[in-house]
Amino acid sequence: MYKELLLCVDLQDEASMRKAMRICVEYARAFGSRLNVLTVVPEFGFALVEQYFPKGAEKKIIDDAKAALHAVVKEEVPGDIKVRHIVAQGSVYDNILSMAEKEKADLIVVTAHRPGLKDYLLGPNAARVVRHAECSVLVVRA
Repeated sequence: MYKELLLCVDLQDEASMRKAMRICVEYARAFGSRLNVLTVVPEFGFALVEQYFPKGAEKKIIDDAKAALHAVVKEEVPGDIKVRHIVAQGSVYDNILSMAEKEKADLIVVTAHRPGLKDYLLGPNAARVVRHAECSVLVVRA
């Protein structure tokens, strides 16, 4: 049923990330799916902002994110599951939607925190993904 799973993780939120990974492992095993694990790092954007960071900071952030993503996947995902590690830069929901389209994802898995006043039902990224995705979206509550 699901051949391509896209799991979107926030490396700063370990508890919800690991919970979502465990669910994706079950789905990948049940359906023989490939697991595409995506994390998104901020983009410096303007030269005005970039000048306040040391030279090479942007590359270091991406390299650190790749290393952290590989480490947590190695801990949580058994070796028999096909995995692709993806680090993107920029807008979270834009990257999720474009990667889902690029990888022809059958299911996007995102996490959402318990609602607060500003989020009411879902966080802004999860809500946008749910509204605009062309495939099914599973929202895992943290």
